[in-house]
Amino acid sequence: MDFQVYDIAIVPIIVALVQLAKQLGLGAKLLPVLSLALGVATGIFYVAPSDPKQAILVGIVMGLAASGLWSGSKNIVQK
Repeated sequence: MDFQVYDIAIVPIIVALVQLAKQLGLGAKLLPVLSLALGVATGIFYVAPSDPKQAILVGIVMGLAASGLWSGSKNIVQK
């Protein structure tokens, strides 16, 4: 299965879920781990369920992208 461009729309969803977890009281140190876990889970169950290697790789990329998107936008708003 090829990673489609529209699958990148999952990244803002991961950001939103991490923000929700933050508002529910999850510690700040665990937020990047949650982002990575959500990315890998999405990769495994949605993006490439038939190819575990690709699913994990794409999931890591999505989780790290979501974490970077969050921290980057947070830094812009706070400064």
